Amino acid sequence: MSTGSCLVYSDVQNVNFDDLVREHAGLVKRIAHHLMGRLPDSVQVDDLIQSGMIGLLEAARKYDGGKGASFETYAGIRIRGAMLDEIRKGDWAPRSVHRNARRIQDAIKQVEAQKGRDADDTEVAAVLGISQDEYHQILKDSAGCRLFSYEEILENDHAPDVMDESTPGPGMGMERDAFRKHLAEAISGLPEREQLVLALYYDEELNLKEIGAVLGVSESRVSQLHSQATHRLRARLSDWA
Repeated sequence: MSTGSCLVYSDVQNVNFDDLVREHAGLVKRIAHHLMGRLPDSVQVDDLIQSGMIGLLEAARKYDGGKGASFETYAGIRIRGAMLDEIRKGDWAPRSVHRNARRIQDAIKQVEAQKGRDADDTEVAAVLGISQDEYHQILKDSAGCRLFSYEEILENDHAPDVMDESTPGPGMGMERDAFRKHLAEAISGLPEREQLVLALYYDEELNLKEIGAVLGVSESRVSQLHSQATHRLRARLSDWA
């Protein structure tokens, strides 16, 4: 969208919502299709667009041009946030996937405590009593629920209150900062290829296919690496309380 098509603050105050939707429908669709590259097939783009439209209308109500950001920049943040909120409400993985994920994390923790180094696929599979192919299938299954920030890697299992930015009080702020420090240290201690996958996925927002092209491996292998990295981080920070 060209700069000339962006609404300025005075325009937002006077335009009706129908005009606003027409003006920025393309922005909503672009964000939706970008996110689709990082989501399971069960998520429908129309659902993302619908939630994105709600985010757009919310942006129109709350936008303050005096804070410096253009309306399109602000709206983009609100649209993406609304879509991610909708995605997080869903849990596409069956109970068995969550159960196997916890088994993997426990196995990684056990191997790394014994060996004093990164656990490899063969060692984790051996602790689980399964073949390497079966282990890779479990990694593939547990990779179905895509995440969108480093913090979310641990959000479901560890210290959700710490990750809540709205939690008041200086004590919680210090605890949240300490948690992020431990998370950063855990990420820096990952095997190099897993670090790279996480950086490309979370920082550069590439999808799995694009990451595969960068690394020269299949999309399936990237999915395995991403899944194993998240399990390894959860194992290493499992004692966080």
